[in-house]
Amino acid sequence: MPGDDAPLFGALPAGHRSGFVAIVGRPNVGKSTLLNALLGRKIAAVTPKPQTTRRRLLGIKTLDAAQILFVDTPGIHKARDVMNARMVDHAMASLADPDAILFMVDAAAGLKSGDREIAKLLPARPVLIGVNKIDRRERHELLPLIAELASWLPDRPVVPCSARSGENLDELLRAIVATLPEGPRYYPADELTDEPERAVAAELVREKAMLETRDEIPYEIAVSIDAFEEKPEKNLVVIKATLHVARDSQKPILVGHRGARVKAIGQAARRELEAFLGTRVFLELFVRVQEDWNKHAARLREFGI
Repeated sequence: MPGDDAPLFGALPAGHRSGFVAIVGRPNVGKSTLLNALLGRKIAAVTPKPQTTRRRLLGIKTLDAAQILFVDTPGIHKARDVMNARMVDHAMASLADPDAILFMVDAAAGLKSGDREIAKLLPARPVLIGVNKIDRRERHELLPLIAELASWLPDRPVVPCSARSGENLDELLRAIVATLPEGPRYYPADELTDEPERAVAAELVREKAMLETRDEIPYEIAVSIDAFEEKPEKNLVVIKATLHVARDSQKPILVGHRGARVKAIGQAARRELEAFLGTRVFLELFVRVQEDWNKHAARLREFGI
């Protein structure tokens, strides 16, 4: 990152603000849904399953007077295996040096002991509290919840919002910008993430595989992109990806009867990829068994966890 205050991408207004904002919270409070909503495009996998997010992901939101570098993180929880421990390590590392922290809670589920534990971990730097999923809660029920949060973290802004409906997200952005220091623009205005396109492609394919397998094997699926070939003359990107599972018994579940399930995953993923890449996509999926991949550090690193 540049070390001076000179604008990289043209003249900026006086008082331009910028900085990193870590989005933290328990699993399944809507952190990735919020990131996608704030960016206006999907870069993060989202499913109803807790712990869908496995590593830190940067999302770039450029406004006229600010550039916010959101860091989406895995949910903070009590890890019971190697993969989940790595995920929590990623989330905890994000607390080390951001310019601000957006602490997300789930209004629909109510406050849990895990929320209180996370609140205790937050460092002495700007913290905002996003009360998400207010569209799933009666408004009069929000007041005691907000009051309790204010007792945990006094004098910190609390913004009720809904990542799903978009309600109050403008107010949330204004509150975030107000916490950031004055600074330059670090990325071009049209960039959404520093992730390579093939990394986002892997996340979107994994999302569809998790949704399709529901309660059967979602947490033991990883995705690698084996080929990513752009053919601009045909307005086409050709992607070959492998879905990795941890046991032999999981492969037929993922493939489905006569390949029906993996075909459905491919069709759903292709639609997401075309929206993300802005071009036609030919997607070819393979399924491979990587025995106990989720229990070995080398395999976790291979899959970016």
